Amino acid sequence: MSNTCSPLSVWARNIAPSPTLAVDAKAKALKAEGKDVCGFGAGEPDFDTPQFIKDACAKALSEGKTKYVPTPGILPLRKAIAADCTARGFRNITEANVVLSPGGKMSCYLAVVATVSPGDEVIIPAPYWVSYPEMVKLAGGEPKFILAEDTNGFKITPEQLRAAITPKTKMLILTSPSNPTGAVYSREELEALVAVAVEHNIYILSDEIYSFLTYDGVASSHPATFSERASELVITASGFAKTYAMTGWRLGTIVAPATIAKAIANLQSQMSSNCTSFAQFGALAVYEQPEKARAAVAEMLECFDRRRQMLWEGLNAIPGISCYRSQGAFYLFPNIKSFGMSSSEFAAKLLEEELVAVVPGIAFGAEGYIRLSYATADETIRKGLERIARFCKKLRGE
Repeated sequence: MSNTCSPLSVWARNIAPSPTLAVDAKAKALKAEGKDVCGFGAGEPDFDTPQFIKDACAKALSEGKTKYVPTPGILPLRKAIAADCTARGFRNITEANVVLSPGGKMSCYLAVVATVSPGDEVIIPAPYWVSYPEMVKLAGGEPKFILAEDTNGFKITPEQLRAAITPKTKMLILTSPSNPTGAVYSREELEALVAVAVEHNIYILSDEIYSFLTYDGVASSHPATFSERASELVITASGFAKTYAMTGWRLGTIVAPATIAKAIANLQSQMSSNCTSFAQFGALAVYEQPEKARAAVAEMLECFDRRRQMLWEGLNAIPGISCYRSQGAFYLFPNIKSFGMSSSEFAAKLLEEELVAVVPGIAFGAEGYIRLSYATADETIRKGLERIARFCKKLRGE
């Protein structure tokens, strides 16, 4: 009888690595070799963190604020987040409903682990952010997908949601604005979906990490604000990474019903304790210096909007490609189905032949598309469009 055992747990064996990070790593490796790569893979702003936030963090460091703090986060920051949520229409929110986590990704994962048990089903609209299904599987749950194509603006309907719900359904994950599509649900569209979830008494994880990055006069809506019952079922995950170019700071936020917030804090206390203390004081500056915060976001939005339109127009000018006009985040998700190849093959050949890095749509549960981030330099966008056009011309045999 063999005494050997599997070197890895069932969780480690069944989890998939992040394809977006893999594409970014490959592009960076090629750049390190001296190759002129046009990278559209990374999901992070190419801006620096605003100076006033860095100054507040540096001040905290110089004052010795480098010790453990309460697991849910420092009280002034939690109170500031609660006040901000209240101003945006959230109901009955105090610091007891707020937990700071080590990044928006961890916020989503903690929300899933706090509510999903083995055998529970979680409905995930596709295209989806690559980590959602893996988070559900790590909790022992089963992801169930609803596909929304570009012809529907990458949005699911209440009818689709109702048809997907079973007695095992525990949660619906909603993301608006969306990664990877940039789609933004209107308030009416979200209200209709939330009404179905409330009818069936299922939790909603509302990932709002891109909620301040919208264009064309569109504004994000917050499902937790729709009704008293919605406020009892919605867990809102967000953070500072995308809005304030703080991806490396690893500061996520969770706003949830008090019982769930307490459970999340308990889980985090065993996983990572508190997130970095002095980083929290940097984030606090967002609320203590709101004029500077608004100015920083406005500057970034103006730049992103210009790039969005440049990339969108350029992609739609390429025969064989059609691209939905996104209204949020910093991604476009063009349709490449006319070329008759898988998105993985398309992306691999594009990188190999033209040194353009994109993420295949299959990574987001949507074959026939690719994702491009326009959180990159204007020159990269111009050069990348030329290369993509040349590549597609070759595919058409011209």
